[in-house]
Amino acid sequence: MPEQQLLSADRFFSADPGQRRVARELYDAIAELPIVSPHGHVDPTLLANENATFGTPADLFIIPDHYVFRMLYSQGVPLESLGIPRVDGGAAEADHRKIWQTFAENFYLFRGTPSGAWLAHELYEVFGIKQKLNGATAQATYDELVDKLARPEYSPRALFDRFKIEVLCTTDGAADSLEYHKAIKESGWKGVVRPTFRPDAVVNLLTAGWRSNLDKLGEVVGREITTARELISALEERRAFFKSMGTTSTDSGVETPYTEALSPAEAEAIFARALAGLATAEDARRFTGYMMIEMARMSVEDGLVMQFHSGCYRNHNPLVFEIFGADKGHDIPVETEWVHNLKPLTDRFGNDSRLTLILFTMDETGYSREMAPLAGHYPALKLGPPWWFQDSLNGMARYFDQVMETAGLYNTVGFIDDTRAFVSIPARHDVWRRASANWLAGLVVRGLIDMEDAAVMAPDMANGLARRTFKLG
Repeated sequence: MPEQQLLSADRFFSADPGQRRVARELYDAIAELPIVSPHGHVDPTLLANENATFGTPADLFIIPDHYVFRMLYSQGVPLESLGIPRVDGGAAEADHRKIWQTFAENFYLFRGTPSGAWLAHELYEVFGIKQKLNGATAQATYDELVDKLARPEYSPRALFDRFKIEVLCTTDGAADSLEYHKAIKESGWKGVVRPTFRPDAVVNLLTAGWRSNLDKLGEVVGREITTARELISALEERRAFFKSMGTTSTDSGVETPYTEALSPAEAEAIFARALAGLATAEDARRFTGYMMIEMARMSVEDGLVMQFHSGCYRNHNPLVFEIFGADKGHDIPVETEWVHNLKPLTDRFGNDSRLTLILFTMDETGYSREMAPLAGHYPALKLGPPWWFQDSLNGMARYFDQVMETAGLYNTVGFIDDTRAFVSIPARHDVWRRASANWLAGLVVRGLIDMEDAAVMAPDMANGLARRTFKLG
């Protein structure tokens, strides 16, 4: 008989009995609160049609989730064998049972990792899978999942409601038509799905396909973009359109948080070199830094919250990038410096409470040294939660220890799941809620706060901070 999978009711809580008891009490009060998901990468097509499905178990758990296939690739499992599509349309495994078997045989690799915790939650809590997943149980588990995925109660919209998702925000390019968001709005379904404005493809001059991305943006706004000023005008126009479709925030991803107040003449000269195919890496760095200040200026004027993701070396593995493209799990943290890099922006807008600028980093060494002091001073700045490699139990604990004493809880923004894997959303939020309850319980048992304070802070950490910061009330 297959070994049964069990999830401890006290998972992620302290081994200390007193702290564990308080953590359990705090967690029980927030466990079933609605989920506010203000930033992520779920495909809105999943929710645009009431008849949409997740496809096969491989479609759901493996092929779109770089957290999963990144680990398998690290152990020598070819991405082609997992059905990951190639850029050139070359052969990749099409038998999803074989893909699932490979995944199951290697499932032990996820023991003790955040992905392992999320996957166990998804299988057990969402789909009621009782047996542990391994090579021997792979096909029986696959059959059980196929059966359940065919049922109406396991459709994307049904699970959206079951997960108690109050609002879900996607990530959408500046030239996106938002047709699927429009379809959701017009369908009569009551789920709230909002787009997020992401201009990276036209702001970062060395992005692959930058010129074609710029041309697409020009087509959408109905005019050719030949100057930096025209690019800024087009982005302002698109932001207004996104806002009319329910957008409350923007997102920018940069390797370093460099900002620079270029003169108009300098910005135009760099843009002209980019149009001629002559932009250098230094040009791109300076222009992106200039555009981050412009994005902040736009947010002051139109009220959209600005997210700033930094500290990530994208597409580090050139072989994987060439064959499979971007977002395939080969992002690597890099060291970041915030005090000097962000100063041109904070000099101009840091004291303006009309701006909400949320800082994210994959370099957690800067939390206590730079980011918490900055957010603990400037009215415009907030700290985003642990991101990517730090989105884990230990990453959250380190984050709480490094930022809360200096920045204070209310200069942070709660939790952001940042996921492409829709069914992992409740699992990720559950880890955060348990970690938050455990951290608060530690403050209670050490006498830093009392239970009355903790009982107010816990729901703020669960969804209140995110709801208010992202203007999703």
